[in-house]
Amino acid sequence: MTQLELLLDLGAFIQREVDLDQLLEVIGDRVARAVCAERATLWLVDRATGALRTRVADLPEAERLAVSPDSGVVGYVVRTGETVVLANARADERFSPAVDDQTGYRTESMVCVPIRDRVGRVRGALQALNRQRGEFSATDEAVLCVLAAHIARSLEHTSLRGTEADAGVHVRGRFNHVVGGSPAIGRVYDLITRAAATDATVMLRGETGTGKTLFARAIHVNSARTAGPFVHVDGTTLPASLVESELFGHERGAYTGADSQVIGQVERAAGGTLFIDEIGEIPLELQGKLLRFLQDRRFERVGGRETLEADVRIVVATNRDLAAMVADGSFREDLYYRIRVIDIELPTLRERGKGDIASLAEHFLEVYARRYRRGPLRLSERAKDALCRHRWPGNVRELEHAVERAVVLGAGPTLDADLFGLGDGAPTSPACDRIAIARTASLDAATRQFAQAVLDDTDGNRSEAARRLGISRNRLARLLADD
Repeated sequence: MTQLELLLDLGAFIQREVDLDQLLEVIGDRVARAVCAERATLWLVDRATGALRTRVADLPEAERLAVSPDSGVVGYVVRTGETVVLANARADERFSPAVDDQTGYRTESMVCVPIRDRVGRVRGALQALNRQRGEFSATDEAVLCVLAAHIARSLEHTSLRGTEADAGVHVRGRFNHVVGGSPAIGRVYDLITRAAATDATVMLRGETGTGKTLFARAIHVNSARTAGPFVHVDGTTLPASLVESELFGHERGAYTGADSQVIGQVERAAGGTLFIDEIGEIPLELQGKLLRFLQDRRFERVGGRETLEADVRIVVATNRDLAAMVADGSFREDLYYRIRVIDIELPTLRERGKGDIASLAEHFLEVYARRYRRGPLRLSERAKDALCRHRWPGNVRELEHAVERAVVLGAGPTLDADLFGLGDGAPTSPACDRIAIARTASLDAATRQFAQAVLDDTDGNRSEAARRLGISRNRLARLLADD
């Protein structure tokens, strides 16, 4: 792999939703190969503790490593921002044998460069140890500096980004891009990890806004299919008459306007993962064909006679009560049991607790402060209290929109509670009030009431209501039609 190919490969890899340990391991392995080193390590400054954290790529039996920023060559590089090249590391007074003692490795030579973000703040260090042939050269140092700069830019697009006001990055959870460390979300992490290790069909259940798409991607990129495509089909965005063609494709002349052969999403997902979002919206008449595909991975294009095959892993998601739909005959029972081989229920934001609410709020604050070029922002104590007391019927998506609103409307560096539109920490909008009243109603009924209330809030603007709800106009129309 050339150095250019390595840069492109690392950039794409970092920006995918991957297990944090895997990210650190893979970067270390590939960087080591780039400079002919025995080992390379990416160290990140943990904003919460100030410690430098990593995991050694070729020592999977070792625990994640954490060292003090006050000791060792890595600590020196992070504190000073200087590059260090040592032909005899053990003879240098800055060297600490602590990591060698922990891993059983013996460091002889070293090159270590700082990782700086776009404003020059040091977020970590990239270190290569023991060149396999000869000593580390000026070229090796230059290559490491380029890689460090590229890694820094790539980290800006992940949940590991730092802030302009604080040192370090948010090394929060086991999955990059997934924020939260509560017991409720921890159980989901465990199930996602187990599911990713297999090709079993997974069903993700949860209210709107709980992150089903994000976790579907986490399953894909942590699986053996990570190099394959991740294809997302949303059951709410297509008219019923086009769902079969969207999934399985069609032949030329299959129906009026079909003037060429079209490959369906099933074929596009070959070798990877097909994510069917809101599977409860799939028309009953098509569910039999979907079941057949799930059973033997065979299908025909619309208007075609040839039976085709596709090696695809299936992940589905729903916010509907599929068991109730089976009972009333609107969802096939055999399909229901086929898609819930691994059944993962995503917790609501209120179930995840105050810690996750605070972490997510800080995360979105960083995202939107950057997007709207607001500079460093912080939450007032009143704002933190209001956010943690709010019930969040719209879950993570509602929290994200509330933070975006506050960033846009806020005038100073501190965002107060009134900017979030939450009242005194309790739901106050008609949409939230109606959901609170409907807690004893069915999920479908409560969803319809919530959608209608949001539409009322927008003075009947269906496009804006759909945007706030995070659904399509077609999905909104169907919700309201069922009322």
